[in-house]
Amino acid sequence: MSDLQKAQEMMAAAIASKTTEDPEIASVKRVLKLLDKTAKSNRTYGATNPVAQKFSQQLFEELSSHLSNFSKLTFLVQRSALMCKDQIVYQPEIDSGSESIAFKLYADGVRELALLQGITQDELNFFLESLWGGTDPTMDDDDIVTRLWSKNLSTITIVTAEEVAKASGGHDGFLVLDGGMTSSDSTLRELLDREQARGKSRVGAAEASSTAASGAGAESGKRHFKSNLIGYEVTDEELAALAKEIEAEGKRDATLYVLDMATAILASEKSPALLTKLFGLWGSVVDSLLSEGKWTVLESVLGLLHETGAVRPDLSDEHKGQLASLFDGLGQPDRLKAIESYLNRTPDANTEGLSTILLLMKPDAVQGLCSLLASLESPSHHAIVSEALVTLAKDHPEPLLRGLSDRRPVYVRNLLSILMKLNNPRFVDSIDKLVRYPDAQVRKEVIKAMSHYRPNGNGTKLAAFATDADESVRLAALKLLMSGQYTAPFSFWSPLVSSDEFMERSLSERRIVYHAVRATCGDEAIPHWEQLFTEWHFANRKKKEELAVLAAEALGKLGTPAAVAALELGQKKGATAVRQACAMALAHINKQQRGKPPIAAAS
Repeated sequence: MSDLQKAQEMMAAAIASKTTEDPEIASVKRVLKLLDKTAKSNRTYGATNPVAQKFSQQLFEELSSHLSNFSKLTFLVQRSALMCKDQIVYQPEIDSGSESIAFKLYADGVRELALLQGITQDELNFFLESLWGGTDPTMDDDDIVTRLWSKNLSTITIVTAEEVAKASGGHDGFLVLDGGMTSSDSTLRELLDREQARGKSRVGAAEASSTAASGAGAESGKRHFKSNLIGYEVTDEELAALAKEIEAEGKRDATLYVLDMATAILASEKSPALLTKLFGLWGSVVDSLLSEGKWTVLESVLGLLHETGAVRPDLSDEHKGQLASLFDGLGQPDRLKAIESYLNRTPDANTEGLSTILLLMKPDAVQGLCSLLASLESPSHHAIVSEALVTLAKDHPEPLLRGLSDRRPVYVRNLLSILMKLNNPRFVDSIDKLVRYPDAQVRKEVIKAMSHYRPNGNGTKLAAFATDADESVRLAALKLLMSGQYTAPFSFWSPLVSSDEFMERSLSERRIVYHAVRATCGDEAIPHWEQLFTEWHFANRKKKEELAVLAAEALGKLGTPAAVAALELGQKKGATAVRQACAMALAHINKQQRGKPPIAAAS
């Protein structure tokens, strides 16, 4: 059979076996992807950075979910990949500019790592610090193995290259186990323990058979001196993988090569004049990557520059100033304009990494970010900028408040949403000024914001919406007022419920208004409703009788002694429909009061 046929058969078998991905493998991949992102952000920006903290929390939640379903997360470590059940569950991108987790673990001597059920957030944070070294200067010279062993955590276990070497006759990477070894059989730790137990058994058996025949002894001696190593064999599959890597390397973006060269110069160049030119070049790199929407590449570049101080402690104050200016200038108007142009001409653009770039900007970029938010067209892009503003504008909200007077409704709605998340009571006065904003959707958002900042108390601001030109706005405010959490004097309601315009509203809306009146001013409205029961109507008789029936319903819900007296009066002196409504309301009150002391009618 030809090599091509063999490769085709192997490919077909692989496809057949992988049509449905193992749920555990899918879960491991998600966790390791988050682990990679979290480790990079912690290494680049520090564990206290909002971006790093967000990723760290997401990682802990995803890992906890995995451990609750599968009890442990175990993977084998290779130079350029992590393996679980004979499948690659993590492999860094070819154009990745930073060291991968797989290579870092492998280089520090870790051959298998397991995270076990019960791991805490603090233990996970310690593991993340152990990957690249944390804030503890005493750990800077230690490798990952030393750091983890120093804590002796029961929820994190490792197998080291030294252990594997001992089990394989002193040669790392060659472990001879009965029946062979695959990552799907068992964990490497279990296999090592099993092999160690077998080794002890074989030693005991050899001692017991020390008097065996000389021929057998000679053969045993040959086996003893025969090496169990056959050299580094490269299989057809490995050759194919290498060829694929070489091909991918040839297709790599030339820009990344330039960045790699600039990074190498940054790490080694001694000439102050050349370093000054190089730092000037990085500003152009940032501009170029922003205009092309290469957020993840830019994130890596900024992370690299952030580490420059540690890599080059010999930098002059001038060069340190150039670096600081680069980060301080991320939110410059022309750069924000470049982001706006790219996103508006590419509505379906991949925005991964953009949130990180925005969060790296300084608070003085808040005004520019507000302008960016106002100019973007896609709601998904609005959400990214809004999330950044929630963090950056916390102590600098003035541009947000000024923006409320803008005539672009979508922008104002986004600002109101941000202000609610910031939850600062001093924003209420600025929000109150929008009760007459031309756009109905904005007015509804204002009602929502008012209820957020004033969940109870004086409801006159909300009651002002009862005369709004848009019915949906009126109903949104009235439903809040019906909750019983607000108060408003009847003098505020009287002009509305006494007007001819009120009688032209739908029956359902008039009912809601009366219940809002009942909930906000109680007995204070009874004289008005009582008058509806007794007065003679010559104009709009049907409409006014409808109001009297609705008044009886509201009084039945009110249920106070004064309400009972008014209903009894209506039952005696009202028109037929009104008498029936009052009787039903009294029956409702009696039903509600059953088992309670009877209500005494007001004199």
